[in-house]
Amino acid sequence: MNDNFVFVDERVRGVRWDAKYATWDNFTGKPVDGYHINRVVGTHALCDALERARDVAADRGFGLLLWDGYRPQRATECFQRWATMPEDGETKQRHYPRIDKSEIFAKGYIHAHSGHSRGSAVDLTLFHLDTQELAPMGGGHDVMDSISHHAATQISHHEKANRQHLRTIMEASGFRAYEWEWWHYWLKSEPFPHTYFDFPVANE
Repeated sequence: MNDNFVFVDERVRGVRWDAKYATWDNFTGKPVDGYHINRVVGTHALCDALERARDVAADRGFGLLLWDGYRPQRATECFQRWATMPEDGETKQRHYPRIDKSEIFAKGYIHAHSGHSRGSAVDLTLFHLDTQELAPMGGGHDVMDSISHHAATQISHHEKANRQHLRTIMEASGFRAYEWEWWHYWLKSEPFPHTYFDFPVANE
């Protein structure tokens, strides 16, 4: 692994994770190129900010569950290839029910060059520390639909409140929100703002 990066769970104690792109549980329907193990990687700066977020979240009774951090550039290229393949319907209803897969880049749900590949972005949600249950957010990870927007009107007041909890926690800890994805945040001060890394997420 690049010396500027680390496994987040080794630096930010108490976080939970489920690296979706290392599993079959993602919008492509299979593990994504560059994810060899189910762990989350980030820069030291990302981990510093996540430590702050963990502590702010704990004060509100929440913990952090991470779905993605650093993303190899080859993974985004894998997404691009997937978007050009014929529709098989396997993940459409869950992840992009109202658009064609060919539109996910044009509509801004995936980018050809992502802050994830700079090591400065994270996808995450909240869980309740007392019960370990996920906080209801009105939709899951990588739902490419207006229901995922911060301004979504078709979710409950409780779900809106939980999204606002997450946003307040992250913005207080040095992150910016992405208006179309309630789970996506990136560092305000990136250590590598112009570098897109491509080393795999792996043990070696």
